[in-house]
Amino acid sequence: MSILGVISQLMAIAVALLLAPLMTGWVAQWRARLQNKSAPPLLQPYRVLHKLFNKESVLAEHASSLFRMAPYLIFGCMLLACAIIPTLSTDLPLSPAADAIALVGLFALARVFISLAAMDVGTAFGTLGARREMLVGFLAEPALLMVLFCASMISRSTSLTTIVETLAHRELAIYPSLLVAGVAFVMVSLAENARVPVDNPETHLELTMIHEALILEYSGRHLALLEWAASLKLFAYSCIGLALFFPWGVAQADAPLALLLALPALVAKLAVGGVLLAAIETVSAKMRIFRVPEFLATAFLLAVIGLLVNILLGTT
Repeated sequence: MSILGVISQLMAIAVALLLAPLMTGWVAQWRARLQNKSAPPLLQPYRVLHKLFNKESVLAEHASSLFRMAPYLIFGCMLLACAIIPTLSTDLPLSPAADAIALVGLFALARVFISLAAMDVGTAFGTLGARREMLVGFLAEPALLMVLFCASMISRSTSLTTIVETLAHRELAIYPSLLVAGVAFVMVSLAENARVPVDNPETHLELTMIHEALILEYSGRHLALLEWAASLKLFAYSCIGLALFFPWGVAQADAPLALLLALPALVAKLAVGGVLLAAIETVSAKMRIFRVPEFLATAFLLAVIGLLVNILLGTT
């Protein structure tokens, strides 16, 4: 383990912690602008986190230790997921310990804990949100795996760093399979991050909410950790999309000076991605919960088509 690798790893973690709330605020700001509404301040998520961390946590009378530990476990899972995704450099000491399959497993682990914690108190909203969350995860995780496998077939490895090194630092080539897989990934990202058309993070409507129903019983520092974890999840999915489909700008392990340019490149790509996400949410309508399985089944089908295109074109 080199000193440069440790520095790159610490930088990746620090960038994720600092930029995740900023990206959430950026998306919210552009979404408001595109809808001709008064846009919230860009730093509003930081103010919300500061306010929540300074408030007392109120727990339900029958809340178990699982309910108390879940926010810390979920936050840790999301932070670890961000740590193994090559955002600035491919020289990440934690990356060899986890590949694309383990990354999906981290998201699944966080989903299990937040669903169990929502059902722990025994409220109707928590149970409703947990059931919907598990439904979305049951359908979204296979589609995400197929998208990752589509890229791994090109690089012949499930390691994210190897995928980035293969796609970013080789001769320019056009992969039709990645185009199909990219559409599937966008659909999965919208569902996994509770965005329109699957969910609307700005409402608390009983018939539509998924993520908000899971965290209704939390307050104070526990709610702050969950909100921060949600921002980290959006940041992680954004970085996965950049690593798979726009990997240029990520520094190689033997190019330490490229780290100086990697951060501005990452910020620029995230800014463009945030605007596109806000535009997608603006032009989309919230679908009924019964249509979500069809939506995610389409994403899975597109990802499988990407795998078949890889095989037919001989890119494996």
